[in-house]
Amino acid sequence: MAKFVVAGRANCPYYAKTELVADYLCKNLPDFQVHKIVQAPEDWQKWLQELCKKNDWVHENSPIIWRELVDRGGKGLLLGGYNDFMEYAQGYYGFTSDTMTTLMLKIARENFMSNENEREEETFYKNLMKPMPIWVSGALSTACVNLIPALVTGELFGKTNEVSLHLLHNDAPLDILEGLQWEIEDMAFPLLRKVTVQNTLRKAFMDAEIIIVLDDYVPVKDQSIEDCYKEMVSFYQELAIMIDTFAKSNTRVIVAGDYIVNLKTYLLMQHVYSIDHCNFVAVPTQLEGEVKALLAQQLSVNAQDVKDVIIWGNIGRSVYIDLHKARVSQFESAIWGPPEFSRPVLEMLHDKSWIEEKLMEEVHSHRPKIQAAVKHELGLSRASAIHKILHWWYFDSPLGELVSLGVISHGEFDIPRNIIFSMPVRFCGGKWVIQTQLEISEETKNKLKYIAQELKLDVNCAIFILISNSPTCDPQWNRLERASFTEITIVNCYFVH
Repeated sequence: MAKFVVAGRANCPYYAKTELVADYLCKNLPDFQVHKIVQAPEDWQKWLQELCKKNDWVHENSPIIWRELVDRGGKGLLLGGYNDFMEYAQGYYGFTSDTMTTLMLKIARENFMSNENEREEETFYKNLMKPMPIWVSGALSTACVNLIPALVTGELFGKTNEVSLHLLHNDAPLDILEGLQWEIEDMAFPLLRKVTVQNTLRKAFMDAEIIIVLDDYVPVKDQSIEDCYKEMVSFYQELAIMIDTFAKSNTRVIVAGDYIVNLKTYLLMQHVYSIDHCNFVAVPTQLEGEVKALLAQQLSVNAQDVKDVIIWGNIGRSVYIDLHKARVSQFESAIWGPPEFSRPVLEMLHDKSWIEEKLMEEVHSHRPKIQAAVKHELGLSRASAIHKILHWWYFDSPLGELVSLGVISHGEFDIPRNIIFSMPVRFCGGKWVIQTQLEISEETKNKLKYIAQELKLDVNCAIFILISNSPTCDPQWNRLERASFTEITIVNCYFVH
């Protein structure tokens, strides 16, 4: 069987005549097949050079014809151009063409117009499929750099969904941000339509569908907690205004960091009026992963074999690590089962004192120990945590598995309403659902009540800052309420069961 490929420039009359001859042979010879490739005039030369380089051919004009060895594999066998094909057709099949020049030119014009129409139609439909706009604030953080490949490769949103990536880092040197932009562009991700960078909040979050906020505020040396809070509250209020002004109404906002993550999420949520409160979440998954890794070491299993560890509370401040529902699979014991078979973690941990005395200490020291070893800001684990939340939000969390997430409270588990609180959820159908069917003990409720009080204190201090910054603020009230900051500490307090 002979299979020929005829390729040429859309407005080339010799390609038009070659096409006519190939069509005639294909119609009249049962074993003759032809595949045609038409290139726009401005694209032809580059396409031809790349084709010849790939196949080690030498050819300069339109058209180019080669024979594909259907039964043998390997690269095609170059036949040549128009004259070579006509000689081949006459020698092998006894066919000659007497097509007039005027007809050749007419067909060439029709080919050109047809190619133009196809390109316009392709551009039209491509424009209908607008890329998903993703914004990352705190773009120079290590977490952002580690997260970028997952955002733009199609792994998260499907292999055909294009994205536009917008990197924001307020007051950062623009040349550094541009360097990051160039590096991303050099990676030539096929689904990445556009990369932009900016170092001001002007028009931030324009048309955003996903917003990832990584800006962290931790008191630095010689800085008071009050000043840290003031700086953070002011910045997040500005972020919220930009989100409310420019982002889409269905935007999903993910907040991650090391300190008072719940409060930062709350500030964004409270100052954005056009987006549902359920679209704002805080990420405790990094801590959840650290706890699973420590438990896995004790149980001699992989971290992925530990499930349903629940992180309750105030992410980056006081949390309760709840192991009551935690289960482990692939654990070597007298009872063995299939891969999905699991057993309660608390029953499998023989060293009960380790849970009460050592686990909290190891959780406290785990992240600082890693940071001291690598000597730079941690980013891989946080990027992985954000990646998981995004993936679950779009494609559901694992069936039957509990996930910890900082979300708006509506009174579940006797937690005060309208605060951001980390709770067990499941993702289903593009939404998260709090697992209110879980039964918790009075002891757990008391611990959650303590954390809720701390969260309300955080919120009150933030409100105090907002009011005190108002030009109508009563100075007397300002002096009285300033005492609230004496109750705030920056020591993370973990309760572990």
